[in-house]
Amino acid sequence: MRLLKFKTDLKESDVTPKDIFVRRREFMAGSIALGVGVQSFASDEIKKDSSPKWMQDKLSISKGTTIKAEDQLTPYSDVTSHNNFYEFGTHKAAPKLKSENFKPFPWQVKISGHVEQAGTFDLEYLIKEMMIEERIYRLRCVEAWSMVIPWMGFSLASLIKKLQPTSKAKYIQFVTSDDKEQFPAIGDRFSNIDWPYREGLRMDEAMHDLSFMAIGLYGESLPAQNGAPLRLVVPWKYGFKSIKSIVEIRFVGEQPYTTWNAISSKEYGFYANVNPEVDHPRWSQATERRLPNGLFSANRVDTKMFNGYSEVASLYKGMDLKKFI
Repeated sequence: MRLLKFKTDLKESDVTPKDIFVRRREFMAGSIALGVGVQSFASDEIKKDSSPKWMQDKLSISKGTTIKAEDQLTPYSDVTSHNNFYEFGTHKAAPKLKSENFKPFPWQVKISGHVEQAGTFDLEYLIKEMMIEERIYRLRCVEAWSMVIPWMGFSLASLIKKLQPTSKAKYIQFVTSDDKEQFPAIGDRFSNIDWPYREGLRMDEAMHDLSFMAIGLYGESLPAQNGAPLRLVVPWKYGFKSIKSIVEIRFVGEQPYTTWNAISSKEYGFYANVNPEVDHPRWSQATERRLPNGLFSANRVDTKMFNGYSEVASLYKGMDLKKFI
């Protein structure tokens, strides 16, 4: 069993047991902190996992991770109903409302570029040897709202090692499906997005132990609105870097095209590291709204450099992070 080596101020008492996720009804969503009483999950709040047996079996064998005592988990209902996934629509509720017919299985991922294991592979093949972990990460959106989510998946580094990129691979690019039958908003003639959605990382970022490939959350396979069946999670970067529904992984020699950086490079940098000292041109990044919140419970917290994951700072030694946003 591989142990995570990154630094943390978490305690063993902060661990959320796996059986809590599975029992759902008895899970305490943390609303006490907001002064609205204890909230537990209704029996129908998390749908029965309809993924293939091989995926369910994979998710059932996992190890737990930890969460800061002050970081209450965001309730499942908020995690799955407040999403940016423009392939389904621009409204936060659109991904949940318009993804009922999304079919994440069977699913294939194309591997291309400077890599030994190039080709198109079934998702089952790509993850069959991976150790599934539960990691509870903060997710900070560039729009200044945030969540705390219990993801299930495996380290991106373990997948990269399996694929064996060559020395020419300096960056890694990810591509989302642009299937119009699956994603109704792709055909919107008013959209300014050049589909498919693309994102990228520098290779050392991709190889950092915090970089994660998620295949589930809250003990079940990913819902469509959260990026089923495979998405990236890079917790020290703004959420738009954590690309969803990946169908291609490219190993490239130059900094790759990324969607939001192409739309507005002054607002959405390639690196997109969470940085409370660098404001978005249209709003401050010093604080964030932690979901759930409401009219009488703003639940606003201070934003931390690198979203609190200071162990990644060495990746950017010598870089001007106000220039390389």
